[in-house]
Amino acid sequence: MTGADVIAALELPAGASVDQRVPKKLLLENGAPTAGDKRSINDGIEALLWIAALKPTTIGVAAYRDDVREYLEIAVLQLALRPDAKALRLTELVHRAIPYPVLLIGEQGAGITISAAHKRWSQNETDKTVLADEVVSADINPADMSGCWPDFRASLSLARQPSGDLHALYQGWIDVMLAWQAARRTGRFSVPNSPASALARREALAACARLEAELRRLRAAAAKEKQMNRRVDINLAIQRLEAEMVNHQTELCGEAT
Repeated sequence: MTGADVIAALELPAGASVDQRVPKKLLLENGAPTAGDKRSINDGIEALLWIAALKPTTIGVAAYRDDVREYLEIAVLQLALRPDAKALRLTELVHRAIPYPVLLIGEQGAGITISAAHKRWSQNETDKTVLADEVVSADINPADMSGCWPDFRASLSLARQPSGDLHALYQGWIDVMLAWQAARRTGRFSVPNSPASALARREALAACARLEAELRRLRAAAAKEKQMNRRVDINLAIQRLEAEMVNHQTELCGEAT
């Protein structure tokens, strides 16, 4: 499984192809706010390729404009990272540096990550864009190449995304990534069939992540606790959170398309 396999699954039209290398200088000038970020870019990135430009003239999907953002193009990029690179931070820096919404296919060793993040106009700088939300990603490892993988792969196709405008299309890919995150927990892959269902799934995923972090903290505390009554209290709290986790896992099943 490679980044090229994921790009093939997108089924992009030949007319959208760019196939150009993006210089690190662009990231250093536009996406690296600290000296540490600059070092991470120089030391961690093997290559950044501009695979395709998805815009009205190349895919026949209308641009999107409102008071918050303007989507004239979606950039499809491929990022090759070195083994010791800080993948999460570099992924975010790429999304910040490119002025368009980006569908980013990242490779690091045997792992593949697909990511996206909505953008909006900056409130402080004219004609500058910033991330409107956190980066949403789907991590694909060799062990994932069974089960829900065929459905996920099919759902990546450009033809399967909403075609009303570029914002809707981009949101379609984000919903597919969230569906993959949910499937890795539930074993069932389904893309939500309404914005309300998509929002409910995203909230449930966030709740699961929050609960997992709290459960790790409580279990570590229980293992160290010497007083029996205090350990009992911690274990009861763990049981309550585990029950809450089950409820959110049920919500993750969502609605099938």
